Amino acid sequence: MDIDDTPAEASFRAHARAWLEGHAELRSNRSSAQRSRWRDPSPEAQAAHVAACQAWQRTLFEGGWAGITWPQAYGGRGGTSMQQVIFGQEQSQFEVSTGALTVGISMVGPTLIAWGSEKQKQRFLGPMLRGDEVWCQLFSEPGAGSDLASLTTRAELDGDCWVVNGQKVWTSLAHQSHWGILLVRTNRDAPKRYGISYLLVDLSAPGVEIRPLRQIDGVAHFNEVFLTDVRIPIDQVVGQVDNGWKVAQTTLQSERVAIGSGEGIRFDDLRVLSARAAGNVRYRQQIAATYIRFELLRYLGLRAQTALSHGRTPGPESSVMKLAYSRHVAVTADLLVALEGPAGMLGVEAAPDEGFWQQQFLSQWSIRIGGGTNQIQRNILGERVLGLPREPVSEDTSPSRPGSPHGPRKQA
Repeated sequence: MDIDDTPAEASFRAHARAWLEGHAELRSNRSSAQRSRWRDPSPEAQAAHVAACQAWQRTLFEGGWAGITWPQAYGGRGGTSMQQVIFGQEQSQFEVSTGALTVGISMVGPTLIAWGSEKQKQRFLGPMLRGDEVWCQLFSEPGAGSDLASLTTRAELDGDCWVVNGQKVWTSLAHQSHWGILLVRTNRDAPKRYGISYLLVDLSAPGVEIRPLRQIDGVAHFNEVFLTDVRIPIDQVVGQVDNGWKVAQTTLQSERVAIGSGEGIRFDDLRVLSARAAGNVRYRQQIAATYIRFELLRYLGLRAQTALSHGRTPGPESSVMKLAYSRHVAVTADLLVALEGPAGMLGVEAAPDEGFWQQQFLSQWSIRIGGGTNQIQRNILGERVLGLPREPVSEDTSPSRPGSPHGPRKQA
């Protein structure tokens, strides 16, 4: 494992740091900066956050720092994955964010580069990289979450368009997005994974209805999306018709990497709370365990980073990180509220530190579920990393039909 940068990496880091210092404000107090993002859960504040992300993305694009690993032909820098990691590490120290654009930049972009037609790449990658268009992911359904292949949203061919009917749910920022990636069933007679297609949908199209879902933390981040006779041109299919499951795997893998590499809170953010528990042996042990988890995640990241530095594809450590990170967030969030003592029971508005730690506690569930639940991640690790036998499944591999009981639950 390499702890230090190579000379070339150190030079790139210094170059990135110098540019960031000239274009962004240094984050001097991380927890204070993070708390400010939770003060106002209103739609207006959320829209302002999205606009700020778009503005910073355009600054990155104009400065030549957007899409570091993307081909130059599509507006990227044509750099390495290691350079992307380095820039992300440096950018995290400044008061800027592109979080609202994660689906587009980190998930849709790589999928279109790998599977999209030249026409699709020319139309969508440029506006995506400039921050002009916000994207969302229309995958999950009320009856198809972990068992994504049982989705029932259907698309029927009518001339030069697919006509789509169905419902999606838990769609992050759909109400702030311009475009969505959409999984639909185009062949109801094929086995579950072989009758799915991957479409690009304009969210302003007739028949698209978006209803925000207010969460336990007061924020309406997720949405349910209803599609009624939505017409999608046939040239907005990514990859081949009925072969969208393979295309979706590229998106899902990118999503897990994005979640597993999340910054979140740092151990330094816990120091003030930790001081309050200095005389409590039980809490001291939990704080020590928290520090160990932070370090384990850091070293997992360094292992993946070392592989990238040497031009190798990261090994099992990249598969482990999403599960390790979500478990760490859950245990740490529980501890944060416990360290506040009686104040930990207060509502967000009345709690210390503007309710930041309560928000961390309440939001842990989205990380534990998003990108594949912890249980699904264990299945993936067991079967694809450790090589264990697959779990027994029913011989019925046909997709569930609207109005009929869903088939056996199994992993995405």
